Order: sequence, then C-alpha cells, then structure tokens
Amino acid sequence: MPRSLWLLVTGMLINVTGSSFLWPLNTIYIHDHLGKSLTVAGIVLMLNSAASVAGNLIGGVLFDRYGGYRSILSGIVLTFTAILGLVFFNDWPWYIVFLTLVGFGSGIVFPSMYALAGTVWPEGGRKAFNAIYVSQNAGVAIGAALGGLIAGYSFQLIFIANAALYAVFFLLACFGYRKISSVPSAQSSLLQESSKLQNRDKFTALIILCSGYLLCWVAYVQWQSTIAAHTQELNIPLTQYSLIWTVNGALIVFGQPLVNTFVKYAAKSIKKQMMIGFCIFIFSFVMVSFAGDFRGFMTAMIILTIGEMLVWPAVPTIANDLAPKGREGFYQGFVNSTATGGRMIGPLLGGVLVDLYGMNMLFAVLIGLLFIAMFTTSVYDKKIKEKHPAPAVSA
Repeated sequence: MPRSLWLLVTGMLINVTGSSFLWPLNTIYIHDHLGKSLTVAGIVLMLNSAASVAGNLIGGVLFDRYGGYRSILSGIVLTFTAILGLVFFNDWPWYIVFLTLVGFGSGIVFPSMYALAGTVWPEGGRKAFNAIYVSQNAGVAIGAALGGLIAGYSFQLIFIANAALYAVFFLLACFGYRKISSVPSAQSSLLQESSKLQNRDKFTALIILCSGYLLCWVAYVQWQSTIAAHTQELNIPLTQYSLIWTVNGALIVFGQPLVNTFVKYAAKSIKKQMMIGFCIFIFSFVMVSFAGDFRGFMTAMIILTIGEMLVWPAVPTIANDLAPKGREGFYQGFVNSTATGGRMIGPLLGGVLVDLYGMNMLFAVLIGLLFIAMFTTSVYDKKIKEKHPAPAVSA
C-alpha cells in the first residue's frame, strides 16, 4: 500500500478506537444511567444518526469541491468540540445535543476517508477499501474492549478517553493529510458531462443497492441497541458484552486471509460475495433469537462477523466503480449516509417492536428485512447490463 493510504488507515484506527469507547454503550447509558426507556434511547440514537446522514452527504460534497484534507479536518474539528462538550455536560438533555453534533461531525469525516482511499490507490481496487474497513474494525475491537473496562469504573472516563484520542486524530490529519491530493481535475468534470445518461443509470443502480444496504444495517444495529439492552436483562456483565465486540473486531482483522481465500475461489464476483454474506447474516439472527447466555450471543456474533466481512467492504467498492470521475466523494457520502440511515431507523424501530411485541417479533422482522436486501442486491445492476453490455461495475 502507498504511504498515504497507511496514514489514512492509521487515522481511521485512532478515530474509531475513540468512538468505540462510547457507541456500543450508548443504549445502556441512556437506559440504565439516565433512566430512559428503550424507545427514548432509540429516538436519541436516531437523532445522532440523522445528523450523521446530513454530515455524510455534506462531507461527500466537500470532498468533491475542496478535497479530502479540508473536508476531513472540518469534520474532526466539529466532532472534537462536541466530544469536549460531553466531557463536561453528559446528563439529560445535554447528552442529546452533543451526541447529535458528534454524529454530524463524524458523518463528514467517514465518506471523505473512503473517497480519499480510493483516490490515492485506484489500482488497488477493493484492497484500498478493505484496508480502511479492517482498520475501522481493529478500532472497534480495541475501543470496545477498553470501553467496557473503563465503564466499569466510570462513564465519565469514557468521554475523556474519547476526547483524548480524537485530539490525536486531529494532529495526525492536520500534519499528515495536507499533502494528499484529492481535488478532481477539470478533465474529470468534462468526462462526467459527456456520459450523463449512463451516469444516471449508475446512480439508479447505487440507490437500489443501497436500499438493501440500509435494511441490512437496520438489522445489524440491533446489536448496539435492543440486543445490548437484552443482554443486560439476562444479567450478562458489561465486560462480557464489550468482549463480544472485541471478538467482532479482532476476527475481522485476523480473519482477512481466510476471507480473501474464500472470496478468491468461492465468490469471484462482488455480487455473489454479498449474497453469501446476506445468507450468513440471516443464519446469525436465527442463532441469536435462541441465545440465552454469553456463549450463545458470542456464537451468533462470530457468525454475524463472517457475513459482515463479505458485505460491508463490497458496497463502497461498488460505489467507487459506479462513480463518475470527480463524484467519488458524493457516491461514498451516499453509501455512508445509507448505512447511517439504517443506524438511525434501527434503534427506534427495534425499541418500539421490543416494547410492544417482544424480542421474538423483532427477530422475525429483521430476518424478513434481510431477505428483501438479498433481492435488491440481486437486481441492482440489471438496467446497466441491459443498456451497457460491456461490464461497467464489479458485479
């Protein structure tokens, strides 16, 4: 990998490690420490995610217009300011205000990081996005493990640790990303104008693909919201719940050789890779619906992680293939906003379903959503293949 991509990978690791101190415990903090219902917790997380959706779209536009350095730095400054607010004001209702601002600022950062990765190593294809994805999940493993331990002493320390790591991320971005070029050329814009009809078909394909991606995230985010609260009702300690996320991140980092071998021989197209991943997702939710102790939840998470490793890196890769020159930031912003939209809808939908009908109904609905996601993935590029027989995307 080029040096510039290593800097991006390092930045993503630091960023996600800091944020992972908090996000797996958000629902528990709101429900158990602030004394709010799961529905209210879902609304708070929905506001955080809604702000992140706006940040994703704005971040993509900022990347295309001003380049990766400025867009990433602006998101970091805004997020760091909000995190400092949480250090001093983390009771109700200030928690809502600052958590929403954190969502907006971090939303600006993520699509810019992915778009910049594709720009600095275009010949790497899916490898560039996979590298960012792996570093992101290494951060999840480290942050979730430390977060559970720190929360056992004090949630106040969680906010302080998050702020400290974001300060390090700011310094790395400020001095390390300045020379990484990512501003599109005028020639790229001319190429974009010359094929508007094909670009419209590609964007339609992206919308269809991302609709299933959103549904998949609605299901996945239950592990951070309703399933997290469910583990507490079963008297599973916070340290063990955090360990589940540590295993998730560690498996993603150390399981890459096995997944790469599997993809090479059994899932040669990205579409097939995603379809297999969705099947594994479904099986994992069947497993977790029967889980009653720590071992059951851990087993379900391991299965879920295998599916995640096939699905999550595939979508930004397809988006990069679909994106016209000079619009990579917007397409990555759209992908990230879709994922964030799933994180926005998921906690509220899950909280309402659990409060009204119980966990069994929730799992039945989630499995149904995953089947819909499989269908949208199977047909997203149909129009492109009909109009443009030559392969236009990696599918």
